[in-house]
Amino acid sequence: MNLTLTTDTPQSACVRLSGDLDFVSSPQLLDTVSELLADNGRLRHLHLDFGGVTFCDSAGLAALIVIERHTAEADVRLHLDHRPSQLDRILDVTGLLAHFTEPRPEVGQSSSEGTQDETVG
Repeated sequence: MNLTLTTDTPQSACVRLSGDLDFVSSPQLLDTVSELLADNGRLRHLHLDFGGVTFCDSAGLAALIVIERHTAEADVRLHLDHRPSQLDRILDVTGLLAHFTEPRPEVGQSSSEGTQDETVG
């Protein structure tokens, strides 16, 4: 796998991936994203460009879940750009497509805000 990092502004960065996202290459992606998050406290948008990805296995999917967790903790919006249909299919079958593509609540707003608890009984 080849990774290319570009930082357009201090608030936005893009990692372009090409090749296979698998057991062998996913640690490289995790390291790149972890270093980027640690080194840039002003980052608010991280784009992962999957335009050149030819394959993704369960280790690649696990890496994406870890990256999503780390970006959420850092208050960075994760964008999965140019996803190949194979990746969308994996995300859909595993029930993760909506998790990765629906917007997160704004900072300080809980996902349950605006709903009421119901008492059953």
